[in-house]
Amino acid sequence: MQVTETLSEGLKREFKVVVPAAELDAKVNARLDEIKDRVRINGFRPGKVPVAHLKRLYGRSTMAEVIETTVRDANNQIVSERGYKLAADPKVTLPTEQAAVEKLIAGESDLDYTMAVEIVPPIALADFKTIKLTKLTTEVTDAEVEEGIARIAEQNKPYTPKAEGEKAAKDDRVTISYAGTIDGTPFEGGTGDDAAVLIGSNTFIPGFEDQLIGIASGETRTLKVKFPEHYGQQSLAGKDAEFVVTAKSIEAPGSVTVDEEFAKSLGLESLAKLRDAVKDRIVREHHGMSRQKLKRALLDELDRLHKFEPPPSLVEEEYDRVWKSVLTEMENEKKTFADENTTEEKAKAEYRAIAERRVRLGLVLAEIGEKNTITVTEDEMNRVVMERVRQFPGQEQRIYDYLRQNPQALAAMRAPIFEEKVVDFLLELASVTENKVAREELYKEDESVT
Repeated sequence: MQVTETLSEGLKREFKVVVPAAELDAKVNARLDEIKDRVRINGFRPGKVPVAHLKRLYGRSTMAEVIETTVRDANNQIVSERGYKLAADPKVTLPTEQAAVEKLIAGESDLDYTMAVEIVPPIALADFKTIKLTKLTTEVTDAEVEEGIARIAEQNKPYTPKAEGEKAAKDDRVTISYAGTIDGTPFEGGTGDDAAVLIGSNTFIPGFEDQLIGIASGETRTLKVKFPEHYGQQSLAGKDAEFVVTAKSIEAPGSVTVDEEFAKSLGLESLAKLRDAVKDRIVREHHGMSRQKLKRALLDELDRLHKFEPPPSLVEEEYDRVWKSVLTEMENEKKTFADENTTEEKAKAEYRAIAERRVRLGLVLAEIGEKNTITVTEDEMNRVVMERVRQFPGQEQRIYDYLRQNPQALAAMRAPIFEEKVVDFLLELASVTENKVAREELYKEDESVT
């Protein structure tokens, strides 16, 4: 085999590969010799079929198989000998002219092809012990706990039927049946029965709940509303609609006394246990936000310390994914770039920078994991697979089989586990200082790139 490098430009490499016809023929003969004991041909005893006869029968198909194997093995050898890490699968260009293909399959010419690859540049990892980070933390106050309990009480307040003849008012719960139309035509999702509407909750289309004020049980009304311009279902966004609504029952809200009995009604032993449960939940929320901000700061440092050209194909792939998501979101919300105080050109440049950062950080994290033997164990994957499966009651086996037979789905589930393990490894090495701040400071939104 003869290998000649024909291009070395940036992260692009290209090679011309020539495998002599004699080498291919030897491989074909060896392959046919392997199978001669397994084939059954009239007139020949098992294992006694001459290779020359086998070649007449199976030579073309065996040569095609040998060419495929030879190309794969040659590419792997080229990459391995040069110590390359590839950004994507090699691009192989084989002869396409019919005459050339026929000669190659017939064993009358050398295998002559080109292989183009894009490589991942060598990454010189920084000294992670030099990284200094500040971890924002906040304490759970009694007021937060009481607010949390108050929300639970609000969610669990009782409703009692109003007396006959009493009409619906704000904060009442009205159970309705409804049928919606646009220009007199019913639309998908516009019909329902036994829907509970809490007047004043603003969970329905603007104006829908307000028009139920004063309705009596058994009464039918026609409500005229307009879907919001940025409504999630694009086919309905901004359109006028009418709903014929019948009130089936009207209930008034009662009050909840937060006491021992209330706690027990929620399945807890006491009011103290309820407070502990609410506090634990808030602690976890604060911890999650603290971790999120610390991880963002760590990634910012990794980005600052590792500046290299990421493979263009990976950047383009990530950019296309990000940009399509942006356009879809803008279309759904019926927004323009002007609404975002920018232009399409500026937005493209911003999201390309985000794509480059993501690719670069992904490569850095992968390099750190490889250099420090950080892996996702089978047990960890089993746990996350079973968590996903449990999200689909009644379809567990189908979801499990799909995940186990779909390497891409498993890879997508493995990636965040691996990333968190690398982050944990880095945080052990970095110098992390805690800083207690107010809750508002901890939850303040960042404006840096993702």
